[in-house]
Amino acid sequence: MFQDRIDAGKKLAQALSGYRDKPVVVYALPRGGVVLGAEVAHSLSAPLDLVVVRKVGHPLQPEYAIGAVAEGGNVIRNRSEAATWDTRAFDNAAEVALSEAKRQRKLFLDDRDPVPVENKIAIIVDDGLATGYTMLAAIEEIRKRHPQKAVVAVPVAAPDIAENIRAQADDLVVLHIPRLFVAVGAFYDRFDQVSDDDVIALMKAAAVW
Repeated sequence: MFQDRIDAGKKLAQALSGYRDKPVVVYALPRGGVVLGAEVAHSLSAPLDLVVVRKVGHPLQPEYAIGAVAEGGNVIRNRSEAATWDTRAFDNAAEVALSEAKRQRKLFLDDRDPVPVENKIAIIVDDGLATGYTMLAAIEEIRKRHPQKAVVAVPVAAPDIAENIRAQADDLVVLHIPRLFVAVGAFYDRFDQVSDDDVIALMKAAAVW
């Protein structure tokens, strides 16, 4: 479906063209979402900010997300999974994830203040939706800042997750909802890792638009 994240970002920007000339702030989820967010923000002539979210991994399989925590402390948990192990262990894992989210925001943006979004349209961008936990945490984080509208924009999403996110956002813009979903990266020809330095460079470039 997509050559790489830049290609996906350009196509996503086209799908969001109806938001051009409106009071928009684009929020990207690091790291992968920042490449797309930069394309969207530049196309819409909108400021680009980050909403930093970290997944909470299963204690026995850290790569398997059973929840997520946003930089402001909002926690999303898969209750059926979290119920199978000690609540204190989940809370401890969430605390570690929160510390990492705060560390990343400092790394990526130094001391730059968040872009105000009160009474504006927040467009939250990522490179795809698999479990949806990080996006749900991002939506809750942005809603605390009182936007006029919270829009989620992604190139690809698992069908059940798309419906879940659609129910939580004011608008969902998704380019492809496949019947068979394996992983986000399966819908990109190139899905290279985005480095911390890449994110820092993209955010510095966005700051001078």
